Amino acid sequence: MSRSPGRRVSVLLHEALDGAGIAHEPGARPGEVVATLAGEHKLRTTVSLVVGDHSLSATAFVIRAPDENVEQVHRWLLRHNTRLRGIAFALGADGDVYLVGRLPLEAVTQATIDALLGSVLEAADSSFDPLLALGFATAIRREWAWRTSRGESTRNLEGFEHLLGGEPPG
Repeated sequence: MSRSPGRRVSVLLHEALDGAGIAHEPGARPGEVVATLAGEHKLRTTVSLVVGDHSLSATAFVIRAPDENVEQVHRWLLRHNTRLRGIAFALGADGDVYLVGRLPLEAVTQATIDALLGSVLEAADSSFDPLLALGFATAIRREWAWRTSRGESTRNLEGFEHLLGGEPPG
């Protein structure tokens, strides 16, 4: 007797995550695995991977709803969706930004899992700084000023130094 497609994909998913050394744990929903991908700009991207009856879905939080320049952020997301493979930027009900993807169970292999996770990591990591600069420039400037006034490190803000001159982000 052969395994169900969902069971086959669950086994493949765990093998792929273990083989790549990606930290993961069971999620709260049936068939869910929560994996943590390490990045450079966005240090950690948490991905919910759910093996359903017909598909493997992936959902990863990127940033919370922007404080400012909301239309510019949304335009940036739509423009960048055309460059993504197997995933897309999406907005949650509260305006938070996510990456989402879905594969039919029949298409899931070790290679497609690796490609899906690679796409999520690349998109989350490469979009993080530009999205923060667009959606949170004022907060970043305030944080920089607060830290420098107290002699604290601004090392993790150095990627946003261009925002200090007051020019619009973009």
